[in-house]
Amino acid sequence: MEYKDYYKVLGVDKKASQDEIKKAYRILAVKHHPDKNPDNKEAEEKFKLANEANEVLSNPTKRKKYDELGENWQQYDKGNQQNPFNGASGGQQFYEGNGNDAFGGQSDFSNFFEHFFAGKQGRGKAQSRKGHDYETEMEITLEEAFKGTSRIIQLENETLRVTTKPGAYTDLLLRIKGKGANGSSKDQRGDLFVRVKLTPNAKFKVKGDDLYSQQEIDLYTAVLGGEELVETPSGQVKIKIAPGTQNDKSIRLKGKGMPLYKKPDQFGDLYIQLKVHIPENLNDKQKELFETIKTAA
Repeated sequence: MEYKDYYKVLGVDKKASQDEIKKAYRILAVKHHPDKNPDNKEAEEKFKLANEANEVLSNPTKRKKYDELGENWQQYDKGNQQNPFNGASGGQQFYEGNGNDAFGGQSDFSNFFEHFFAGKQGRGKAQSRKGHDYETEMEITLEEAFKGTSRIIQLENETLRVTTKPGAYTDLLLRIKGKGANGSSKDQRGDLFVRVKLTPNAKFKVKGDDLYSQQEIDLYTAVLGGEELVETPSGQVKIKIAPGTQNDKSIRLKGKGMPLYKKPDQFGDLYIQLKVHIPENLNDKQKELFETIKTAA
């Protein structure tokens, strides 16, 4: 098997930080993803290779072994079973993985690592051995976490669809049984795991099942009271502003936060922090009115 320079695959230096490796992988994964390149074998291979490189270099332990052994990794490949992510043949199949499984994942790395980390078989005597597990990350947006979503994961001989229910959260771990590395028999295969990560949202911050947001209101509404339209993940709602509302006052919208995972009929709350905008560049008439109010106070 040909030696693969994973650093060259990701286009990073051998001294690259974990953040640099992660960023390079994301760019390649988006560029060559099968969903964006249907029926494109070259893009599919590059996508798989990027996954393989990231699986090794993003793991400090595996990266250390890879750096230490370099091209000599081939000598550890003898007697190893075929890696399900390399050189396997067969038709594609779909698997629906979701939160009930507690994981789903993608990984793709050379037989060297499967052999090295699983341990060598004893000579002259077959030993029962469960294949090791694989783990990867799956990024989703807050909107996808709110409604539920799915991702396609392309392996060598099968296509997996990993599904999240509404209310998915950062570090939620999804599991697909029996889709990891080969063991000593088919029923000894390891599992695949996907760790969910929510991407930052410009409008909302997530804390548990609650959401936090800010809403700007003008000075006149803050003083006199009124109504404002605010955004929520489920659409716009109208809130009432009490007369004399102070800057940074927080309004709680019950049940307008994130759905609870596995309890889609229950929701957290949304907290709106009001930011009073002070008018700038007042005209003479406005200044006169404010002076009148000041005098009357």
